[in-house]
Amino acid sequence: MSIHEAAAPRLMIPGLAGLYQSLAPYSYALIRFSLGAILIPHGYFKLFQGGAAGLAANVFAKWGLEPAMAWAYWIGGVEFFGGILLAIGLFTRAAAFLILVEMVVIVFVALWSNGYFWTNRGYEFALLMGLMALAIVFRGGDRLSVDHAVGKEI
Repeated sequence: MSIHEAAAPRLMIPGLAGLYQSLAPYSYALIRFSLGAILIPHGYFKLFQGGAAGLAANVFAKWGLEPAMAWAYWIGGVEFFGGILLAIGLFTRAAAFLILVEMVVIVFVALWSNGYFWTNRGYEFALLMGLMALAIVFRGGDRLSVDHAVGKEI
């Protein structure tokens, strides 16, 4: 008996076992895609709808990071292009690492003083996205990714 068999929980509805087993191979790809898909609109707003100016003035300039506008466009690019790369699984580890770094800064520099809960502008969701990015850095694109299809991964 393997570890997986011994540790497998008994299902409350055993009739769903077939459904769970058939969908389980797609769960990691869904998580990777979801993180990328969540970030894409944030980056799009910064890059193409004027959001970079507000980010530059309200965050980076106040932190003393100059040129603030360049930093704002960099973050927009990480979110937009990194989100696309994560969603399709291309250069997966590199994209996830850049997103991880962004989320670490958001959690510990920008939002930490607000506390945990997002209802108080806290770091709750940035922490979750950062931990998801960290897991993706460790695992990479996996089998349902462009990285896997081309046979190369960073």
